[in-house]
Amino acid sequence: MQVIRIPVLSDNYIFLLHDPQQNIAVVVDPAESQPVLAELSKLNAQLVAIFNTHHHADHVGGNTGLIKVFPELKVYGGIEDRGRIPGQQVFLQEGDRIQFSDRTANIFFVPGHTRAHIAYYFPPASPGEPGELFCGDTLFAGGCGRLFEGTPGQMVDSLTKLRALPDHTRVWCAHEYTLSNLRFAVTVDAGNADLQKRYQDVKAQRDKLEPTIPSILGVEKLTNPFLRWEEPSLRATAKSDDGIQTFARIRGMKDMF
Repeated sequence: MQVIRIPVLSDNYIFLLHDPQQNIAVVVDPAESQPVLAELSKLNAQLVAIFNTHHHADHVGGNTGLIKVFPELKVYGGIEDRGRIPGQQVFLQEGDRIQFSDRTANIFFVPGHTRAHIAYYFPPASPGEPGELFCGDTLFAGGCGRLFEGTPGQMVDSLTKLRALPDHTRVWCAHEYTLSNLRFAVTVDAGNADLQKRYQDVKAQRDKLEPTIPSILGVEKLTNPFLRWEEPSLRATAKSDDGIQTFARIRGMKDMF
């Protein structure tokens, strides 16, 4: 399974999963249809499914156009998003498993950004290889999604699930927000040497217009303040001894940053 990153809109990423043996593909969160169709044309591949993480327009905007071209494809999304994702036929919940190519994805229910958000995790195909996490707007490189429909407690629970995955997991989040996220992170976790180095590295990448996605989960655990609500330094910043309250206060600071 190959993962092809397609940049669209101002800062979105669409991910095309391609099986070169069968020449079939799945698309994750198609914000637009035309860039996906262009990539499929280059590959001469057939689109067999859409994997949506949540209902926001910049994640499902291409569904209808893709269905018109590939009417046999299946549209997957969370069971709580029923009626909100165009063309949805498969309603997923925590613990479900779905197959593409020779890989099987585990489904996580990760509300917080929205009340219905899910994530797709493909465990490593063989020892030593990374797993692939498609987490939409729940976990970002250096950050996490805004809480539009969920609570801080829900988001902490959701991020706890994702944080428990292996360190070498590749994190395919849906936006190129890394530099702005780290610019905030250094203001709340200033003593974190790993974070300071990452910030400088990402600045250099973005100066060259290089993408920062995928991220690596082990790096997130060391540098992302929204996975570090138990750390004394962040609790001191938040003036709280409670993990959920620490997360909520740091998230509130980011909202105002």
